Parts: sequence; C-alpha cells; structure tokens
Amino acid sequence: MKQIISFVIRHVPRKYLQLVSHVALKAIAVFYKGNAVECPVCHSQFSKFMPYGRTNPRNNALCPNCLALERHRLMWLYLQKKTNFFKDPLKVLHVAPEHCFIDRFEAMKNLEYITADIESPLAKVKMDIHAIPFEANTFDVAFCNHVMEHVDNDIQAMRELHRVLKPNGWAIVQSPMDVTRATTLEDPSITSEADREKYYWQKDHVRLYGLDYKDRLEKAGFQVKADTFVKELEKQVVTKYALPEGEIVYFCRKI
Repeated sequence: MKQIISFVIRHVPRKYLQLVSHVALKAIAVFYKGNAVECPVCHSQFSKFMPYGRTNPRNNALCPNCLALERHRLMWLYLQKKTNFFKDPLKVLHVAPEHCFIDRFEAMKNLEYITADIESPLAKVKMDIHAIPFEANTFDVAFCNHVMEHVDNDIQAMRELHRVLKPNGWAIVQSPMDVTRATTLEDPSITSEADREKYYWQKDHVRLYGLDYKDRLEKAGFQVKADTFVKELEKQVVTKYALPEGEIVYFCRKI
C-alpha cells in the first residue's frame, strides 16, 4: 500500500487527485475497520489510518473517509479549543482548501466561507495569492496551509493575507519545516526538479523553511504565536487521533 500511495502522489497531478481520490479511498476504507483510532474531523473510526507520503509514506496518517491528515486533525482540534471559529459570525478566506474541511466549513451557519486558489479545482475563486482580489480589511479569518513553500515571493503572499484581514482578524498559515534548521533554505540556483526534491523535499517547492518561519510571518506584519498546542493534549488523545507531535501551529493576528 505504501508503494502504491507514494507512486500515485508522485506521478498523478494534484488537481486530479483532488477530484477523484476521495471516491477511491472510501472503497479502501472497508479494509481499515476498527476503533483504535478516530478522526475528529469526520468522527470515523478505524483500526488505523492509511499511510501517506511521497517518498517514505508515514504510517497512520490519512483518514480514508474525509482525507484528513495528521496536521488537519490537529488544526480541527485547535480551532475547537483555542479559537472562536465554531461560535462567532466570521467571514473566512480559505486558500488552497483541503478536501476534509470544505463541505464542513460550508455547512456552518456562522461562516461566510470563500475558497480560493490559483489552480485547485476545489476552490471557487481563481486567485494568485501574490495579488489577492479582495479589498483590504475584508476577512475575519484566513487559512493558508502548505502554500508558502510553493510561491515565488512568500513575504508578498503573507503581506496580502495580512492586508485582506480585518484589524484583530487572524490566520493560520502552516508550511513544511525542517526544525533542525535555524534559517530557511532558499537558493535561486536550485531549479531542477531533482534538486528541489533533494533540498526542499518536493519537486514543486522553492524553499525549505527553518525555525525563522515565525520571523518571516512577522516581517509581513503579523503578530505571531508559535503554538505548541499538541503538547498540551493528553497522550491518549494524541494517540487516538494520530496527531503530529512535533507540529507547531502558527497563529497569526493582524493588530
């Protein structure tokens, strides 16, 4: 299964995976019957989650029902426990929307929910994040996960997210990160797909963030909390939901 998943992720364009993978995985889900783990996003239970990853798929990662990965399950819990997302009336911009969230967020009566992306077939607004086509101070909340490692100018993209948020609005902006690095690796001479995969972990990445990621978000104007929320949870909760124990949630506020 790991080899099949790795091959599919590496060779099938993401926009096609987004359209069909949820159908195929629902069929595979019957082989994961059990109650050892639970997805907090869709409340489905399994003997374990499916493996997921490009070169060395992680065990116990992907919910075959809603496609939530470890980071998505953590974000759902974070929104529940640490934000007003499920309670207050909010206008939300979701860049590169994840399949596991779209229908659930759209069904929430307290949200005015807008999805946007430059190429995703799941998004309703076609948009270049370097020039977001909305007025300043439009949104209460923005989500933008695993996007900044792809864009030409990440600081400009971060500034655009900051611009369209209302004062006191907030965003969650996550990216892959090498926590052993103090500074971000970003070299314009690294251009081939093979080199980008070697140095940035993926052929369509243009940088690999280090622990200065928070500094880059702050440079764009945000007040940033690097929240180690997962460490606040009981061990049995982390195990039950198969959460990423090293994930830092970057909670960004416009002051």
